[in-house]
Amino acid sequence: MTDFSHNKPRAIIPALEPLWNVLEPLSPVIIRVTTGLLMVPHGAQKLFGAFGGYGLEGTAGWLESIGFVPGFAFALMIGLLEFVGGLMLTVGLLTRPVAAAVVVFMAIAVSTHLPAGYFWNEGGFEMPLMWGLLALSVLIRGGGKFSVDQKIGYAF
Repeated sequence: MTDFSHNKPRAIIPALEPLWNVLEPLSPVIIRVTTGLLMVPHGAQKLFGAFGGYGLEGTAGWLESIGFVPGFAFALMIGLLEFVGGLMLTVGLLTRPVAAAVVVFMAIAVSTHLPAGYFWNEGGFEMPLMWGLLALSVLIRGGGKFSVDQKIGYAF
């Protein structure tokens, strides 16, 4: 049996290999920052009614309609996770606890969207699954080199 763990595939365009080597350490940062920043507007929708959102009251009503009671508490918790937690992921503060909360939240979101099927444009679970997997990646990796966690010297 051949051990391929030390073999690196040959680059199809060798001139780009130095570029990929330089950028590779930024890959986890791109995932963490993008995940965080793209969560923030969803939290703003729930908390403040921004970007066409329904605010706390509207979100609470919808959550209660699907069985999450008390809706206001769930709406506040989810809105804060998306808004404040998104900002925390962006800067890499308490990265793993926040990412773990997002993973749990997205697992619940996937379960609520399962009846609609896969595709997000039909109300399916595609997007919560993607966000959950991105958060899982951040949870596994942690804040990384370019994070507040790294700066303060604690990996949570």
